[in-house]
This record gives sequence, C-alpha cells and structure tokens, in this order.
Amino acid sequence: MNYAGPAKETPARSGLELSPFRGLRYAPERVRSLSAVTSPPYDVVVRPDGLHHLQSADPHNIVRLILPQAPTPTARNDQAAATLYRWLSEGVLVADEEPGLYVYEQRDGGGMLQRGVIGALRLSEPPDGVVLPHEDVMPHVVDDRAALMRATRANLEPLLLTYRGNGSATGTSAVIERTAHRPPLLSTTTEDGFGHRLWAVTDPADLTEIRSDLAHHQALIADGHHRWATYLRLRAEHPSPSPWDHGLVLLVDTARYPLRVRAIHRLLHRLPVPEALSAAADHFRVRRLDVPLSEALATLAEVARAGNAFLLAGDGAFHLLDDPDPALLDHTVPADRPEAWRTLDATVLHAALLDHVWHIPEDSPAHIAYIHDAAATVAKAERDGGTAVLMHPVREDVVRDLARQGVTMPRKSTSFGPKPASGLVLRALEI
Repeated sequence: MNYAGPAKETPARSGLELSPFRGLRYAPERVRSLSAVTSPPYDVVVRPDGLHHLQSADPHNIVRLILPQAPTPTARNDQAAATLYRWLSEGVLVADEEPGLYVYEQRDGGGMLQRGVIGALRLSEPPDGVVLPHEDVMPHVVDDRAALMRATRANLEPLLLTYRGNGSATGTSAVIERTAHRPPLLSTTTEDGFGHRLWAVTDPADLTEIRSDLAHHQALIADGHHRWATYLRLRAEHPSPSPWDHGLVLLVDTARYPLRVRAIHRLLHRLPVPEALSAAADHFRVRRLDVPLSEALATLAEVARAGNAFLLAGDGAFHLLDDPDPALLDHTVPADRPEAWRTLDATVLHAALLDHVWHIPEDSPAHIAYIHDAAATVAKAERDGGTAVLMHPVREDVVRDLARQGVTMPRKSTSFGPKPASGLVLRALEI
C-alpha cells in the first residue's frame, strides 16, 4: 500500500494519446462462432471450472492464449506463443488491412449500454498524471503477465480505462456515436447475455478529432492494473521508440456511460470458518444470518453504509462482521493516509483482519484468491473448507478522488464493469 503523493490534476505535457493499430481478429469462417472464442479477462475466469468450459467451447478460444495450460510457466508461455503464431499462419486470426481505432459497444437485456474506443495508448508513469492507477499490484502477477507478453509479443486483451468528458456529444463521443450507426465489423452475443459490436475507425478526420479531444483528458485505470504495470515494465526493457511504448486499452467516457462498480471477494484457502470467526470475535461484532445469499448481501449493503462490514461464509451460513474495535483500527491502519482511504473496507480487511487477526499473507496464492462472483466464492469455500469474505463495493467517485491524490487502494479493491470481452480484437506488436 504505497503512497506516491498527489498526482497532477492537469498533465503538464499532454493528456491521453491513442494511436491506431492493425487489429487481429478471428476469421468468422474458421471458428464455431465469435461468442465461442471469447472469454472474460484472464483474472475473471474462475479456474478450473470456467477455464475448462471455455476451452471446450471452441479449440480456438482466446483463453488458450491468455491462460495457457502447461506444467511450468516457461512451457505455458511458449505454448501460448506457438498457438498464436499457428493461428496466424492458419488464418484463424487475421490482421486488418488498415490501422484504425475501434469503437466497441456492449449492451445487455436490461437496458445497459456502454460504448468506448479501443486503441494503442502511449504509456505514462503515475506521476505524469495522465493515467491514474487506484490499486496496488501483486509482483508475482506482473511477473506472470510480463513473461506471457514477452513470449507472444502481443497485447492479448484490452485494459478498461475511464475518463470524464463534458457530457456532450463532441470530439471522441461524436465519432463514437456516428460510427455506431454504421454496419459493424462484428456482432455477437456471449452466454452471459451481453451483446458486443465492433467498428473500425480509419477516416483521418475522425482519428484527428479523437486525438485532439483525448489530449485534454486523464484516465483512471478501471480494470487491468497488473497489465498496466506489465506494460510499463516491458516498455522499460525496450529502447524507445518501440511498439512497447504503447499498450492496448478500451477508453470509456463515464460522463456518458457510467460503469458499474462491484466488489472483488476473497477466498481464504487455509482458514476454516470457525477459526476465522473465533479470531475475529475479539475485535468485531459477529452475527449469524441464516438467509439466502441475496438477502445476506442486502444486509451487508445496509450495514456497510454505517461503517466497515464483511460477510463470512463457507460453513452453510453467513456471518456478518461489523463494528470493529477502534483500538484495533488505530493499531493496524496506517495514519498517514486520507480518511477516505483509512475507512475503506478493503483497507480494514487487509490491515486489520488479514494481517493482524488472521495472519494471512495477501500476496500468496496458496493462502488467498480474489474472485469477482459472490456465489462462486461461497461455493468454493464450502467445497474446500475455507472461508469466503464477501465485500461491499466502493463508489466510483471515492476511487477517482483517491487516485487523483496519488493514493492507491489495497489490491483488488474494486471491479469496474462491464469489462471488455477478450478475443474480439488483439494487438500484435510486430504487425
């Protein structure tokens, strides 16, 4: 939980610089369907169930690139690189003839609509104030993603970044809305019910309009902190100028298309629920809830408005932890941060519960997993004898305000969405 100091509110040199690229896309005639080759981002796939399901959907599913399976890390990365180049040589993946940006639309059956633009974003460091991270990263995950990108020499899935436009349909927004009225390059519906459409933007006037507009904006990393850190590491390894100076992103104007912010839950592999409750009871109020998951989450949301609260599960019931001992918080939570950071549920969980009460290393995959879906977290805890810790989401304005102060939140504090589907457009660094 490093505190880097305030980021610049207005970048001193420039804002966002999004460049066209020749996107790699699946040839529709070479796959079962576009929906069968897409995947959620690598860190949302619930292993092993979701991985096996995606692998069996189509032999060319993108999960074989973003989560290759082999006995060793080196073998996994070599396999992903060989698979990528085989698909290119066989015409399964084909590069678009002309460089462009890509307008991307997601829509669900409930009326949610999100549009943004995908491109190769010039990389910048957090002190530049151009791209603002809001979460810490785990070094071993960055190591893993960096090795995969080195082997494949590709950006296999876009990060999700947000910026705040002025709410009017000008600049980038104007180009997006005009483009979305044209026939798309592709259209598909994934099994989660989301519709996806993609358009190429290649007209020089449109590209100039986007470039001029984005130069006045800064962005918040909504999803993809580890991949952004990976981009920066790989840029440092290659003398500039090089293709590694840019990374694949989706930029969404949340003034026009607000994102959903959800929690990321914790699965404590080696801590049974009775032990977790026994240790926590000395510092938190503990109440048992014999209700369905939906009701338990509703209770958590209500209680969390008044202070820190968590749901523990894994033994067939839900246990509400709230009203932490102020002395515990004074002893464990760093005092040199803004109050908004010190009172985050994720801060209290990691500083007080994980570190002090349960003595669980937060960066050890053998002890803790981070899962986006509450039901999946509970099911895995019940099956494995561990403890699920269900969280309440943080508001986007809190995240953005902290990021602008240069304050990073505890890792895996938020889940912004909807996230871009992986597999619709890739970026090869040598094409």
